[in-house]
Amino acid sequence: MKRFKNILVLSRQGAGDKTTLERAMELAAKNQASLTVVDVIEALPKDTRKLATVMSPQDLQDLAIENRREELRRFVVPVQREGVRVNIDVLVGPPFVQIIREVLRNGHDLLMMTANGTTGVKARLLGSTSLHLLRKCPCPVWVVKPGRTMRYSRIMAAVDPDTSDEERNQVNTEIMDLATSLARSEESELHVVHAWSVWGAKYVRKQETVEEMAREVRAAHKKQVDELLESYSLEALRCRLYLLKGDPGRVIPQVASQQRIELIVMGTVSRTGLAGLFIGNTAETVLQEVDCSVLAVKPKRFVSPVEREDA
Repeated sequence: MKRFKNILVLSRQGAGDKTTLERAMELAAKNQASLTVVDVIEALPKDTRKLATVMSPQDLQDLAIENRREELRRFVVPVQREGVRVNIDVLVGPPFVQIIREVLRNGHDLLMMTANGTTGVKARLLGSTSLHLLRKCPCPVWVVKPGRTMRYSRIMAAVDPDTSDEERNQVNTEIMDLATSLARSEESELHVVHAWSVWGAKYVRKQETVEEMAREVRAAHKKQVDELLESYSLEALRCRLYLLKGDPGRVIPQVASQQRIELIVMGTVSRTGLAGLFIGNTAETVLQEVDCSVLAVKPKRFVSPVEREDA
């Protein structure tokens, strides 16, 4: 998979970070990419600044940074790959803001991080930092589920093509490029999922009319999906296509659970405003429901709100 050349890994001292780092190392070795491993510590609180007497507040913060930097060095050494150049840094401030600034400052083309958050009825994939980064980070974000093996056996590409929407099509092409490349590299099954629905069907009383509408809508969606897939050689990937009627926020997690999907490649942001509701809201619904790794991409023209605030 010769794609990513400047990979950033966010390490937060969690038990699952080793899996994420190992996969990042493997990817960097295959791509001859540079790899940066960072953590973020909060800035020294104002109260601590007032109470610090043994050493100055700046000295205390510098000590915390150096201690964490040394921990990162020790963390990286056991999985270091020959030929992979690894940089280590510790950032200070709000985690998602500092990570996005690091991406913008150094041109990282992939962010990898370990899934966090274990509250609720079942273990949740995402915590607040993950959600902020999935929404606002300009480069692809790969959230790795802890405890997974190094190889993904089943990869899903969640697509929503529309030939009349250039931005959406660009995102779907990015999804398929990544999913097919990873499936070949991992020798995985590829499951391509598209959910569709019939707008206004609930207002039509005649069942025959509803059924005819459904046939027409499904045919139109199938044509769009076929056009998206025609440029990909899928025969060797054991590819399965799911063209399912229903809400994508329900359909995608359902297929992921039934087929034991280990990685979902999907889009997280479309245009702002009403035209962007589908990808934005659906993606967050899906991300909160699935129990697997997620690789999320955005349109090339996406501008992070952090970049706009810093401008």
